[in-house]
Amino acid sequence: MKDIVFCSNNCFVLYSAAVQAKNSENKESVPSLPQSPMKERPPKAFHQYSNNISALDVHCLPQLQEKVSPPSSPPIMFPPAFEAAKVEAKPDELKVTVKLKPRLKAIHSSLDDCRPPSKKWKGMKWKKWSIQIVIPKGSFKPPCEEEIDEFLNKMGTTLKPDPVPKDYRKCCFCHEEGDGLTDGPARLLNLDLDLWVHLNCALWSTEVYETQAGALINVELALRRGLQMKCMFCHKMGATSGCHRLRCTNIYHFTCAIKAQCMFFKDKTMLCPMHKPKGTHEQELSYFAVFRRVYVQRDEVRQIASIVQRGERDHTFRVGSLIFHTVGQLLPQQMQAFHSSKALFPVGYEASRLYWSMRYANRRCRYLCSIEEKDGLPLFVIKVVEQGHEDLVLTDTTPK
Repeated sequence: MKDIVFCSNNCFVLYSAAVQAKNSENKESVPSLPQSPMKERPPKAFHQYSNNISALDVHCLPQLQEKVSPPSSPPIMFPPAFEAAKVEAKPDELKVTVKLKPRLKAIHSSLDDCRPPSKKWKGMKWKKWSIQIVIPKGSFKPPCEEEIDEFLNKMGTTLKPDPVPKDYRKCCFCHEEGDGLTDGPARLLNLDLDLWVHLNCALWSTEVYETQAGALINVELALRRGLQMKCMFCHKMGATSGCHRLRCTNIYHFTCAIKAQCMFFKDKTMLCPMHKPKGTHEQELSYFAVFRRVYVQRDEVRQIASIVQRGERDHTFRVGSLIFHTVGQLLPQQMQAFHSSKALFPVGYEASRLYWSMRYANRRCRYLCSIEEKDGLPLFVIKVVEQGHEDLVLTDTTPK
């Protein structure tokens, strides 16, 4: 077999013709191709490339008879890329010429030669990051403060100060110990000697009202009435917050009224669950924190007199940072030497005060002050109690 390449309108067509010798009877019926003047074919097939278009009509080619194919020709050797092949044309071969243009190379400057070749990015250059938070359905109970403190202690991520002593002060209205929550009973206020009341327990009592200066009036009157009234929620005495609906006798402690879901209003009125309106109300008050200055109006002279009358009973009377422990006493023979034109110096008087330290400028310590008797005269003793140091005792014959 022999491969013949035809070029027509820049399209290459490959034909294979097999010539086989037949009898003389078939020669007359099949037209033969014009014979080449050359008698013998060269063993090798030469291919020439030219832009000329062959005038040979491909559709008119006769069907070639099968012929025993000669041995396969060796591989075709193409000319170099930048040179056109020049081979002498033979009359029985087609002329095909292909011009190959040299590939242009980019000229790099001296600065670009030292840079590494940049790589082309494949794929997406930018991706949008989206976060989706899935909240499971169901009731979620937030952890309380005790659970959070316990978790932080296990992790060891916080520095917790030393535990403070427990507050045993009790509210004379709701009978709960210590200061309450800010958005609840709030802090304790001193009502009388060893008598304490929560701010909101006193403020939301029916008889109590507040002045512009922040003084609470009629707190003692509310306390006397509360000792005879029983709470509708906890069935304990001391309830002072009543329903403002006419002829309604329901009365609660302030903390019990919150638990019973009573409705509080901005004009300091309250309605019990039986008489409160349905749904929300414009004047409803849902936050009970009090950050302004509020105190109980009291007669301090009468309180001091009651301290003297009670004698050596354990009690606590505090004014600011000064805490009275015992008042002491004076015997008739001591009256001449244990007083001045401005003050009395009773023997056994004891008080403590939290004040700035003598050793450090930015710390406070406790000063325990007392009065003793020495040689018929008062002896003033100050004991300095400071953490990390031994107690320091200072004495003198005058308070200064």
